[in-house]
Amino acid sequence: MIEIKNLYKRYHNHHGSDWVLKNINLVIPKCVSVGLIGRNGAGKSTLLQLIAGMDTPDKGEVIRHSRVSWPVGLSGGFQGSMTGRQNVKFVARVQGGSRQEILRVIAFVERFAEIGDAFDEPVKTYSSGMRSRFAFGLSLAFDFDVYISDEATAVGDRLFKEKAREAFAEKVGQSSLIMVSHSEGVLKELCEAGIFINDGEAQWYDDINEAIDAYHNSYPVVAPINDLEKSVDSFDFSGFVSAKKEMEKARINYQQKRDKYAQLRDIRNERLNDGYA
Repeated sequence: MIEIKNLYKRYHNHHGSDWVLKNINLVIPKCVSVGLIGRNGAGKSTLLQLIAGMDTPDKGEVIRHSRVSWPVGLSGGFQGSMTGRQNVKFVARVQGGSRQEILRVIAFVERFAEIGDAFDEPVKTYSSGMRSRFAFGLSLAFDFDVYISDEATAVGDRLFKEKAREAFAEKVGQSSLIMVSHSEGVLKELCEAGIFINDGEAQWYDDINEAIDAYHNSYPVVAPINDLEKSVDSFDFSGFVSAKKEMEKARINYQQKRDKYAQLRDIRNERLNDGYA
């Protein structure tokens, strides 16, 4: 279980310091996978980082009663001059793994990432795609109670995306997942409940479909077709007609001047050829 109590978060910049998140009070139950939903800039990733412990709130607190992962696919903490194998070994040791556990983690990441001999090359030589696959495999190599994901299933090519979804689906059967994704299909497939973030506030929904509906309903209502037709019928198009006539006059005038210039140019060229220049 994860408790979020009276949480506030903002970032200070030259444009002011409005609250990104304000007065968030939530309890995320154990073994319930949750999707975070909201518009771009609503604060989904911010809340995810606060839950993961990668950032701290300005007010309030996040209480974790379970083992929470770092964001799946996070690659910012790798040592570039070390090989993939060395990085995995280091992280496994930090996590307190035994020698047997470390060997298991290394084998899992090497198999999952599918980067071949590059696994024994410095991480700084990896392409962005290789780095994403490597980071994703490392995140899933450990058993957490709660996995944190910020668009992790969007990395890589089509086959790897499918592999990532399958890996998440397998983890959901054993642990829970808190994720951000712009794919409603992924959210419906992997999540049971939803948190809709709007204007800095968060609303819990027991059903992910209800959270998605709340997100869609938050957009301005589009005027009915018949209202639009009435607006078109009452619009004064006389200005467009006169503007169109002026444009046509200008086009004809331009064409006449261009033809005159072409005639003068041809006469000049003929005189040059005849030696009169």
